[in-house]
Amino acid sequence: MHYLPFSRNRNLVGRENVIAKLKRLLFTDLDSQRVALVGLGGIGKSQIALELAYLIKNDIQSHEHRSVIWMPALSLASFEQACTTIINKFGIKYASDEDPKETFRKFLSSDKAGKWFLIIDNADDISVLYRSEQQPGGIADFLPYNDDGRILFTTRSQEVAVHVAQNNVVEIPEMDRTEARALLHKSLIKKDQMQNTALIDELLHELTHLPLAIMQASAYINTTKILIKQYLQLLQNTDQDRVELLSHGFHDGSHYRSAQGAVATTWVVSFNQIRDMDKDALKLLSFAAYIEPKAIPRTLLPELGSEQKMTHAIGTLCGYNFFSQREGSDTLDIHSLVHLMTRVWNEAQGLRKEMQQMVLARVAEVFPTDEWENRHLWRQYLPHAIKLLATEWSAEDKASCKLGFWVGRCLLVEGRVRESMARLEGVLTYQETILAENHPDRLASQQDLARAYLANGQVKKAVGLLEHVLTIRKVIFAEDDLDRLLSQQELAGAYLADGQIKKAVELQQHVVAMRQNILAEDHPDQLASQHHLARAYLADGQIKKAVELQQHVVAMRQNILAEDHPDQLASQHHLARAYLADGQIKKAVELQQHVVAMRQNILAEDHPDQLASQHHLARAYLADGQISEAVELLEYVVAVRETTLAENHPDRLSSQHELAEAYQANDRGRVSNTDETSTPLNHPTSGVSPDARQLFDKVASSSLFDDGTRIVRFIHGKPGSQTTFFDRFRIGLEKRVGQRIDWSPFPPISRPCLPSEYKVVWKP
Repeated sequence: MHYLPFSRNRNLVGRENVIAKLKRLLFTDLDSQRVALVGLGGIGKSQIALELAYLIKNDIQSHEHRSVIWMPALSLASFEQACTTIINKFGIKYASDEDPKETFRKFLSSDKAGKWFLIIDNADDISVLYRSEQQPGGIADFLPYNDDGRILFTTRSQEVAVHVAQNNVVEIPEMDRTEARALLHKSLIKKDQMQNTALIDELLHELTHLPLAIMQASAYINTTKILIKQYLQLLQNTDQDRVELLSHGFHDGSHYRSAQGAVATTWVVSFNQIRDMDKDALKLLSFAAYIEPKAIPRTLLPELGSEQKMTHAIGTLCGYNFFSQREGSDTLDIHSLVHLMTRVWNEAQGLRKEMQQMVLARVAEVFPTDEWENRHLWRQYLPHAIKLLATEWSAEDKASCKLGFWVGRCLLVEGRVRESMARLEGVLTYQETILAENHPDRLASQQDLARAYLANGQVKKAVGLLEHVLTIRKVIFAEDDLDRLLSQQELAGAYLADGQIKKAVELQQHVVAMRQNILAEDHPDQLASQHHLARAYLADGQIKKAVELQQHVVAMRQNILAEDHPDQLASQHHLARAYLADGQIKKAVELQQHVVAMRQNILAEDHPDQLASQHHLARAYLADGQISEAVELLEYVVAVRETTLAENHPDRLSSQHELAEAYQANDRGRVSNTDETSTPLNHPTSGVSPDARQLFDKVASSSLFDDGTRIVRFIHGKPGSQTTFFDRFRIGLEKRVGQRIDWSPFPPISRPCLPSEYKVVWKP
């Protein structure tokens, strides 16, 4: 299996020595599993790597078959999209709760992947490759290792080259005159223009023998049918100041000194010609300069009036090698340096502000709402929208406010809670300066921000904001207004999270009653309110009511929603919880297993909903006596939540608490062989029944008991933790041994318990 999104470059000439050295380092020397190909932008790194890829792919003489895979490294988002594509293309089986990047890494690191050759292209930014405060997870964390695997990096940065390949670095030399002539000759349609060698050498000198510049020049000459002499005159008439401006932003140190301005000079000519001959192509090029340069959906580009115009404009840009179309898809890439230089050129032409406004307006126009059915579209658009919104010039703009609102909501659906919260806070800050307090858009943003706060464990802030929204909506809307009812539903959910259960039940009952008068029985909003009322009933101890109502919601949603729709899975998740509370343990386990399996197919591994279903499945396992399964699953949930949630987040604390209970229930511990008849007088269980004493000895000597108690004490000491976390564990054990326990002697969680510290003070 291979993944090469670009066709072979039939115009490649020379570079035999470079390719031979790469082959030797990668496939002959045994100690060179990673090699870096370094050189100036436009010198042909990617084309050389692509040629080597096809040579390895088509090699039948060596009888050494290797899968050949091409991966972009311009950004983590682009890398992740490529991982997803490869997983689907190769039919890789994987635990569907895994990050696509991690799935890709694990598969290629396994023996079943066989021999492979991986090209990491455009690895130019060290902050994208390695972790930093701004980039918490770098591409390097997801690169595979396998004795039968080889990796080639292409990069403009010597620093990156040394980091990724140590001393296995191959530098690409400048093309000599013979190679440059051969490349131009092969690229031109009219070969007779090559007869004037002096003119050809002058042109190649102006282009600094740079392969990309030569290819672009020949494409321009072929497309416009002008003479080489005319093209040379255009180059020599270029303002030097403009060349310097277009060259600004290249931070490659000495690697750019020998060819300073060459690519920029060629692109100035191409930009000007495209401006004069194809306004539509210029519009697309300028648009693409302000979004992610990789994986640009064709549907995101501005409309040009007809499909024929769009096809022609893209064809023009591909002809200049500015755009490349991915094989078998409507996705485009723009070269990273073209991406940069187009912005500089727009600045020089006085087009920057106009283009920025156009890009924001277009992306805001086509960005979808957060309905689940739109997820495939918003997942394509999100990297581009996020890049746009991160720019300083988009901070205060109505279009960016609209875009930020929907991006924030989509991020919340994706479980990227903190990103969602930051985006919605920015939207609200802007709205507060231009909109009245009772403006519908401002209220909508406040309500969604409260939802993000709630998901982030900031319950009090969520309650306060939702009470504010409801107070205003009560003034301007009738009692049965849908927006007002939605605010009441959201507030009821916040009350529930805040422990104000009676308030939650009362308010949610009101919402259900009002919606019954105005909505059909199977209306999504009515089912949502019944779902939330069932949750409130469960929290209030009205278990039978919760089961009955949630069963009704699940049955109704089965008729109108897909099996994997998040709303249906949420209902099943909470029905399983109700079953567990009702003592229907087998039903709870079976249904929660179904929810976990379905969510693995549609959600990221660290999505809050998926972690919640795994958490409650572990609780069901625990109730069902499947202790080992419960411990294993809870250890996983705790580990993930420790990386994604604040230390005092209720969900994180809850999982730690359940893990402590699972440890305490686990029967893998060491069992004390103390004979009950030899119990010393000062034993904590002196005077109690032999069964209680035996249970204490078993629990106290368990290898996991100290873990459980330390976790409980840790949770109990956290600000914002609920006392019931500690009390449930304490009371459960005290009931088993028949005595009260003073837990204070146990040591902190930061270190293991010593045998001498197993001193529990028993209270009558």
